Amino acid sequence: MNDTRPLGRITISVLVALVLVVQLVPFYVTLTTALKPRTDRSSSWLFPQGEIAWENFATAIEDGHVLTAIMNTAIVTVVSTVLICVIAAAAAYPLARRTTIGNKMLLLGIVGLMMIPPLATLVPLYTLLRDMGALNTYWGLILVMVAGGLPLAIFLYAAFMRSLPISMEEAARVDGASQIQVLWQIVVPTLKPVTATVIILSSVGVWNEFALSNFILAKPDTRMIAPSISTFFSASGSNFGAAAAASLLAVLPVLIAYLFLQRQFIAGMVAGSEK
Repeated sequence: MNDTRPLGRITISVLVALVLVVQLVPFYVTLTTALKPRTDRSSSWLFPQGEIAWENFATAIEDGHVLTAIMNTAIVTVVSTVLICVIAAAAAYPLARRTTIGNKMLLLGIVGLMMIPPLATLVPLYTLLRDMGALNTYWGLILVMVAGGLPLAIFLYAAFMRSLPISMEEAARVDGASQIQVLWQIVVPTLKPVTATVIILSSVGVWNEFALSNFILAKPDTRMIAPSISTFFSASGSNFGAAAAASLLAVLPVLIAYLFLQRQFIAGMVAGSEK
């Protein structure tokens, strides 16, 4: 049995290396495309043979307004993610602790909402936001992002809270703690693993959102990053170099945030897997 362990480790290492290569290939092609001028027709697998086309980044910033789009996306992503975590945790607690028939049916309905495609609600949603004066405003899109992200977040929080022992909460109540104190001082500190998962899923989903934000934030000064990058593609002619440069610029904030928060995210995910 000991003889098979090195072979198993080698197999796992090879599989991990293959997955890593597959994940990095799109980034490599984007990088080579961003560094080439529009006249360079060489393969996307090759780096530019001549000078680096830094003008692609200038075009992305000046014509595509990518920096403004990144700022708009960051505002919507941060506010939406915070609201999703707070509202979902508060809503999931009674659903997890009071398993009545009504709560079970309510949770089932919330799970069912995840099956509705966002574009199926585009027309009534657009009409409602227009009547509210919420088009081309941050708060209008934040409302939509929070409403869209809550079902999955509530489901994850409720499932995690059910796995927590209720004895600590009962002991706190015996000691005279109020319901708010129990929720804030006993339950919330134990939610770090599932909160890390919700933050990752929600923030990445909002950051990459295209379908709804393309209609809700249509003005150039309020546009999100994905619609901003799409402006470099057209039927008459596309600027792949500028689009690739804009994509690289859009990745930087996410990469920097991950580098600073990777310990918390990994610790949260590992703790969640041990539950």
